[in-house]
Amino acid sequence: MAAALLLCVSQVSVTALAADTVYVDCDVLRCRSTAEINDTNIVTNLYYGEKLQRVGTEGEWTVVLVDGKNRYVSTQYLSETAPAGKAAGNGGSSGSGSSFGAGAGGNAGGSSAASSGSTGAGSGTAGTLQSGSQIGLSSAYQYAEFSKINSGKASLYQSTAANRKGKTVCVNAGHGTSGGSSVKTLCHPDGSPKVTGGTTGAGATTAVAVSAGMTFADGTAESKVTLAMAKILKDKLLAEGYDVLMIRESDDVQLDNVARTVIANNNADCHIALHWDSTSTDKGAFYMSVPSNASYRAMEPVASHWQQHNQLGECLVAGLRGAGVKIFSGGSMEMDLTQTSYSTIPSIDIELGDKASSHSDATLSIQADGLVAGIDAFFGF
Repeated sequence: MAAALLLCVSQVSVTALAADTVYVDCDVLRCRSTAEINDTNIVTNLYYGEKLQRVGTEGEWTVVLVDGKNRYVSTQYLSETAPAGKAAGNGGSSGSGSSFGAGAGGNAGGSSAASSGSTGAGSGTAGTLQSGSQIGLSSAYQYAEFSKINSGKASLYQSTAANRKGKTVCVNAGHGTSGGSSVKTLCHPDGSPKVTGGTTGAGATTAVAVSAGMTFADGTAESKVTLAMAKILKDKLLAEGYDVLMIRESDDVQLDNVARTVIANNNADCHIALHWDSTSTDKGAFYMSVPSNASYRAMEPVASHWQQHNQLGECLVAGLRGAGVKIFSGGSMEMDLTQTSYSTIPSIDIELGDKASSHSDATLSIQADGLVAGIDAFFGF
């Protein structure tokens, strides 16, 4: 049987076509090095209306030339005619994320929308908010059924820098969901109990959907600071050539931690949640590492991704250290988080200090520089 299956697979071949033009007909389309869906073969993202040279087909995949190389995209998200644009804000539906689906090609998008050319929140110096790129939680996404608060939308920004990286970074401003503390979600998709403490204690099987966060010594809510940091980081990433998926851009987004993670899984190449710790010692920055617990590391999707999570955390801490940011202890603390428990892309909670730490614009800018350096190192730029 195995030999027969191998023979069948080997007989699938690319059908060569006379080169012609096709267009991307979804907000964001994953471009892959091989004709299969996995976490390691994504080369870049393609955007609505982009013109591509089609050179062949392979099953449900179309072979296109990208930077002179044969690449694979899902045929169902291509059009042979240039797709019509939409006015800004018209893309997507008002439902719970039905405008964006994972798709057979592992897309990071679904509905058609043209670039509006308008700058996003913050300075918007090197990016544009894609018209219609308000990304909600699609019921087609893996683990979407575990979310309880999911009527909000994330926003996708495309870099206009000359040195575009072809990578999308999800920037998640921690907290900021009204009513999130009164709703609970499963800590793990398999229903098993937490293996460490935290906002929710070890042994619990459910946790608050989104905690309210702490308050800094000067009376500022953590959610305000994480949002300010997210906007600064967004602008620096766009200028560096990264596309950015912003989970939250206002004081309240109705997306729980599961929804935030699942949206990131399907629309970004890595996921960085911004937080400050609840201690009051100005302890410095660190990342929440994956607990060295055998049963936890054996649970999917943790089993397939925990090493990537920790690698991303190490790179971020190294970048912060290089920028002169104070680092707590060895730079990490083991924690069983909802985010990590549902993540299928490199994903980390970075704690940038605590209640006693400075959160001035100057401090946040330095920290953002360190995070960008860490992201560059992680992706090998």
